[in-house]
Amino acid sequence: MSTSRTTRMMAVVCLTAAAALTATSCAKQEDSGAAAPSSSEGAQVVQSPSATAAAADGCTLQAYGATKLDLKNAVVGFSQSEKEANPFRIAETQSIKDEAAKLGVKKLLTTNAQSQLPKQISDIQDMLAQGAQLLIVAPLNSDGLEPALQAAAAKHVPVITIDRKINATACKDYVAFLGSDFVEQGKRAADQMIDVTGGKGKVAILLGASGNNVTTDRTKGFVDELKAKAPGLKIVAQQTGEFARDKGQQVMEQLIQSNPDITAVYAENDEMGLGAVTALKAAGKKPGKDVKIVSIDGTRNAVQALANGQYNGVIESNPRFGPLAFATAQKFFDGEAIPEDVIISDRSYDASNAKDSLAGAY
Repeated sequence: MSTSRTTRMMAVVCLTAAAALTATSCAKQEDSGAAAPSSSEGAQVVQSPSATAAAADGCTLQAYGATKLDLKNAVVGFSQSEKEANPFRIAETQSIKDEAAKLGVKKLLTTNAQSQLPKQISDIQDMLAQGAQLLIVAPLNSDGLEPALQAAAAKHVPVITIDRKINATACKDYVAFLGSDFVEQGKRAADQMIDVTGGKGKVAILLGASGNNVTTDRTKGFVDELKAKAPGLKIVAQQTGEFARDKGQQVMEQLIQSNPDITAVYAENDEMGLGAVTALKAAGKKPGKDVKIVSIDGTRNAVQALANGQYNGVIESNPRFGPLAFATAQKFFDGEAIPEDVIISDRSYDASNAKDSLAGAY
């Protein structure tokens, strides 16, 4: 990580406590397993090497060309990228709604692009037409949102992106990105895989959806780490499961036929990993034993599978962006400089802590 990026990240240490306390105070236990947990361990925490530094090169209200705004008197738009059929998206949207209600935001507009880029563009343009004064966007792809960003810029409406980065200019096309270090997630998943396999075997990768930095970075981190630390772990197949459980199952069924000697699976999200579990069981194999499985997200179903011995490792990708997104927005409107990348810390789950960590999963 560059010194500049680290410096920028340190500026948001003041957001950490506020975001964590807010998420803790509003956390509720839900039977669905998709809502915020009852434990404070579910709150997002911003990485902060030092509590004393300030970012001189962050984005300010003046530099962006926006006007001061009190969120309690604001119309805020939230653009979700994918249908809320997967736990990450369910928890993410609910977190935004819960925090808006908690803060007393005047009006929250919510849309769902249903995994269609043209729809996300029109969704954002429609929210601007309805008077949105702040946009929180979970981008479908890293490229392609230019028409929506241009429409926001024309009205001087700040855009904060969460969970996926866009290939655009910070403090011009958007204020900041809030999310995880996806390369680091891939590296940590590789380290888990090395640990549970002893560094030897044949690995299949279930890739996420194409066109976004999450898939690219999680793949890079995993592949590079294996090359550096475990040359005995051979990657024998890479195929997209599009971040979906049914697609992950279908791909795994095909891989079992074409590569029957696979001994490990790296799934770039939990839903694909759980689909692989189903496919392996149907093929008469024992997931977690015959074939080791490591994935990324931290959903309750995956952590439960880990506790049950049908999984081998999970790296968290925390979707509870509500407190951090609104805290970041208010800091921005109050005149504080916001760094280009606000990177959160993610936990990891393994056989030793899965059972006791279910309360923090989503």
